[in-house]
Amino acid sequence: MASMAKVKFHVALTEAAHKEVIKHAKGERDREEDWIRERRQELLAPGLSRREAAAVRRSIRAEVSRKRRSGEFGGNRDEIIARAVREELIARGLDRKWPKPPEGEVDAPGRRWGTPPSQPMGAGGYAERLSVNLPYALGETVRRAAYWTSKDAVEALQEWADRWGNDPETALREAERNGVPPELALAAAAGRPSAPQSALEIRDRLRAQVVTTGDLIRAAIERATRPSQPEIPDQAQE
Repeated sequence: MASMAKVKFHVALTEAAHKEVIKHAKGERDREEDWIRERRQELLAPGLSRREAAAVRRSIRAEVSRKRRSGEFGGNRDEIIARAVREELIARGLDRKWPKPPEGEVDAPGRRWGTPPSQPMGAGGYAERLSVNLPYALGETVRRAAYWTSKDAVEALQEWADRWGNDPETALREAERNGVPPELALAAAAGRPSAPQSALEIRDRLRAQVVTTGDLIRAAIERATRPSQPEIPDQAQE
């Protein structure tokens, strides 16, 4: 069924964020299981027939489902993150219908063109990875919102690189993506004129305007795991 389809994202996380989301999901699961156990002890009285006991268990499962839908129970890890992703999109004014991006634009691996990772990989940065399965419609909204909100900045970064060239780190990353030998990429980068400080500041401002799917999901994970959460607007901004 289309409603059951999922979109999988592989998200880089800091070690602390990874531990926190795993801990939070376990806490929600334990809380739900404790409630189910107490509810069964309360309702499954001695002497019930097998049919009556089955009806009680069925009603408990239905009540759990209702509590998950209302948010009283968090559900599994994907459900917790999906709820937080919706809240994050609403808070940013991105929960809307977006046009479909050009074919292939949202399928490229890694970060958007010309943008460095917001934190380095490995020790002190994104040392962990987490697979997140979002409902299809929600996953598509995340992909499209990231693409369209970043489009102008990405194009400006491409123009910037045409003028000033890439720094060595970006040049190596682009070479790997395009199958270019790293030594050729570094030689090309070294041959370009050095960008003045004013141009570097423009590049940094453009990079800050780029939002990736990973950025949105990481923000949602932080939203889900922090003790208190800000109020969510009633509806997305137009």
